[in-house]
Amino acid sequence: MIKVDLSGCASFFDASGPDFSAAAKAHRTLLEKTGEGAEFTGWMCLPQQIKLSELKSILAAANKIRGRSKALVVIGIGGSYLGARAAIELLRPIQRSDSPRVYFAGNGLSGDYLNGIIEQIGDGDFDVNVISKSGTTLEPALSFRVFRELLVKKYGANAKKHIFATTDANRGVLHDLAVQEGWERFVVPDDVGGRYSVLSAVGLLPMAVAGIDVSAVLDCAIDTFKRLERQQPDNPAWQYAAARQHLYTKGYGIELLACYEPSFRFMGEWWKQLYGESEGKNGIGIFPASLEYTADLHSMGQYVQDGPRTLFETVVKFDRPLTEAAVPFLMGDADKLNYLAGRSFDSVCATAREAVKAAHIEGGVPNISVGVGRRDEEGFAELVCFFELACGISAYMSGVNPFNQPGVEAYKKNMFKMLGKPGA
Repeated sequence: MIKVDLSGCASFFDASGPDFSAAAKAHRTLLEKTGEGAEFTGWMCLPQQIKLSELKSILAAANKIRGRSKALVVIGIGGSYLGARAAIELLRPIQRSDSPRVYFAGNGLSGDYLNGIIEQIGDGDFDVNVISKSGTTLEPALSFRVFRELLVKKYGANAKKHIFATTDANRGVLHDLAVQEGWERFVVPDDVGGRYSVLSAVGLLPMAVAGIDVSAVLDCAIDTFKRLERQQPDNPAWQYAAARQHLYTKGYGIELLACYEPSFRFMGEWWKQLYGESEGKNGIGIFPASLEYTADLHSMGQYVQDGPRTLFETVVKFDRPLTEAAVPFLMGDADKLNYLAGRSFDSVCATAREAVKAAHIEGGVPNISVGVGRRDEEGFAELVCFFELACGISAYMSGVNPFNQPGVEAYKKNMFKMLGKPGA
């Protein structure tokens, strides 16, 4: 189970400390569905619903793709791809030769990036999973047009068998196209926003194609959400939400999410969207940023240590490695590293983590530690449930609706007008 350690920021709290009563109130608001945006809280029971509804279809589609294709192109942007990419990067950072290669397109407007994917696929068989609630978001819609044309050229009338659409259950451009063309469909639930949708078909189908045990993910998610319902100050979601909101009132307006696993990078990207879109409203909100340790200590470490004292860190650590690697003994000790011979890389990393924590605290950077078991399906599920619940609690504590994103449309209006879209 997730464990939160607040000892690294205790000296930065005032006498009252984190407001757990406010966290309790915000948690009840979530559970009782009495707050703004309550119609989008379906993510809390999503794992059970998916097991009862779409899981068999998701697994069947994944097996179909795995059995015939060398690649799956996942087309989506924001919450339509970040969760799946976070899971695959975390759990399958080196994609196995017995699984299709998963590519992500539609998350930008770079023709070079798109052509690079096409070049990588080459003449191999491939499938497309296009993910969009409406089907009108420009970036994925343009990419889908390109890959749909490639499928038609390659498979002719059978192209429709290689397209899987994850979209609204009843309406929208993509839904209507899927019905008209006969594409296999999966659902973006009406009561779940994109950034909370990773445990639906949005995330689960690409994950299953990559060889991730999505049944284990869902089982652990069900158990984790249940355990996180407890109404006590030792609830890790309360601890995290209350601590970060307390630090925000003390002037710490930038949160750095860090981890000592390179494969965690896209978990950081997923987390940034989750917290950025949920809390950055009404002129307030903690700015979410992410760093990869130890690599970024050699680029951003100076800023973290000695820059403006508006930063606090949340460091995710996995308690147990998946594999062991030891430092070898070298005859002659030419590189002067034999003092570490025989020690595991994990133990060296743990020492580095503690040294960094002590240095940053001494330098004026509060440190929250989030501990999770292993970098596996259960660890991923626990992190998703923990961060989602804590996000809802934290946003309600700050007085904003965690589930809308009114500012997202501003750039789109300008862009469509400048591009000459009819009616824009």
